[in-house]
Amino acid sequence: MSALTIFSDKDPSAPLWQSRDAAAIGEQLTAIGVRFERWEADRDLGVNPAPEVVIAAYQHAIDKLVAEKGYQSWDVISMRADHPDRETLRTKFLSEHTHGEDEVRFFVEGAGLFCLHLAGKIYQILCEKNDLISVPATTPHWFDMGAAPHFTAIRVFDNPEGWIAQFTGDKIADSYPRLER
Repeated sequence: MSALTIFSDKDPSAPLWQSRDAAAIGEQLTAIGVRFERWEADRDLGVNPAPEVVIAAYQHAIDKLVAEKGYQSWDVISMRADHPDRETLRTKFLSEHTHGEDEVRFFVEGAGLFCLHLAGKIYQILCEKNDLISVPATTPHWFDMGAAPHFTAIRVFDNPEGWIAQFTGDKIADSYPRLER
């Protein structure tokens, strides 16, 4: 189940607010300019679906988002615990960074933890199956896929060649809880 935990960016020991209610999570995130919504597939995906099957099942939702925001491309990424580069990839994205465009992810299966650093707070969003999150361009954040990652996600881009992490150098991510999966 999706979850949002909000901390002060000065104290990782005591959450200021927590919820697993999707509507309450959406309200909190909308207030800071972050899109959070739930999507449903228009067909059964079966086990281990091919990327084209995943895209086809959510094309109706992708088309609506593209019409609204003007995104240009999308793809499917999967990460599993047996991926040979999982630790390197996890470590890379555990450092606070920004992007020059929105970071849009839809979780088809599994989970990941987005952590946003905004207005003196840390927003930890546990995204799970059927969750769409859009982190606005230039928002300091980090992402934790866990030590044993398991997710499939649709990534939506303005320009995939321009999706480059710009690391802030701030070590704040080291102080906050990680994904325990």
